[in-house]
Amino acid sequence: MTADETALREDLRRRVADFLAAHDPVTSDRLEFLRARYDAGLAWVSFPDGHGGLGLPQALQPEVDQLFEQAGAPDNNHQANGIGLGMAAPTILAFGAEAQKRRFLKPLWTGEEVWCQLFSEPGAGSDLAGVATRAVRDGDAWVVNGQKVWTSGAHGARFAILIARTDPDLPKHFGLTYFLCDMTDPGVEVRPLRQITGEAEFNEVFLTDVRVPDSQRLGAEGEGWRIANATLNNERVSIGRSAIRESGMIGVVARTWRERPDRRTPELHDRLLRLWVDAEVARLTGQRLRQKLALGQPGPEGAAMKLTFARVAQQLSGLELELLDEDGLRYSDWTLARPEKVDFTGRDAGYRYLRAKGNSIEGGTSEILRNIVAERVLGLPAEPRVDKDIPWKELPR
Repeated sequence: MTADETALREDLRRRVADFLAAHDPVTSDRLEFLRARYDAGLAWVSFPDGHGGLGLPQALQPEVDQLFEQAGAPDNNHQANGIGLGMAAPTILAFGAEAQKRRFLKPLWTGEEVWCQLFSEPGAGSDLAGVATRAVRDGDAWVVNGQKVWTSGAHGARFAILIARTDPDLPKHFGLTYFLCDMTDPGVEVRPLRQITGEAEFNEVFLTDVRVPDSQRLGAEGEGWRIANATLNNERVSIGRSAIRESGMIGVVARTWRERPDRRTPELHDRLLRLWVDAEVARLTGQRLRQKLALGQPGPEGAAMKLTFARVAQQLSGLELELLDEDGLRYSDWTLARPEKVDFTGRDAGYRYLRAKGNSIEGGTSEILRNIVAERVLGLPAEPRVDKDIPWKELPR
């Protein structure tokens, strides 16, 4: 660590100590404490001054979070607002007008407003640029009609990031616009989608004549695809993010290994060690990528990050079932529930095994991500695409 890095770290620790001395986490009102932490720049330390941060390296964030956690500081509902914190916030910071940043970022970080993502559609999942949800300008507002699907947490969300087609005469990548949609507006209907786990953390959302003010358009009209790509790069890095060694799925399986010496075999040991190394490499890579995101430089490397997370999570959850033998076949509860948060490592081993199957679908399917890595990272020839340069309205659907 350089002298400058040491000085930054010491100054940040002093800021946290001074803040805690002025705001007792035990006696302070929860929301007042969180709002004050945001105003002090100790929410996202890598964000700019005035927007919850201090413009510091993102690598310092885990230490700040740990200091607040050790002091018993209140939680900002981050587990229920992963889409808001990991996707909406950095996108609003990068592309939003100053008024939008001041309106949305603070209540997003404090957990007062939970966010969801209205991107995928029944006919536009892997080919997201083919979305058919329409937004038509009407004075100072846009009238939105369409259907979205696989919307995590929509049943508990106040706002959504939304892409809609505003010009069907242009090729599919150019006629899209990005909006911030109020989920409580008339015309927004949320219906649950039950998954293999028994839960319904996903939803389908129907939009019928929903009026979105033009002030909630993010970026310029027709710029939706570029902004959506930045959002997706943020998402792929935020899914499965881990700042601490042996957290997440690898931590769960490592504990099971230590607790079940009777089930150990050389073959299982070899598989666990290989996956432990993969998980650690992914963790360290994620730290580097999140620093790029903090600087507003999301890149296609996030596709490789998310691809690795899905593979490792699925292989680890399968390994855990083998370690547990018949105990791994037990399943605690099939009752339909609509959880407020997604917990990849929660409940029992059977839940983890089934839930991990979705990791290679959500946030971009593994097949599509391999194409991204091949073309944008490795520079391999692109697949032939005959629909890129013709108007969207002429595409077969």
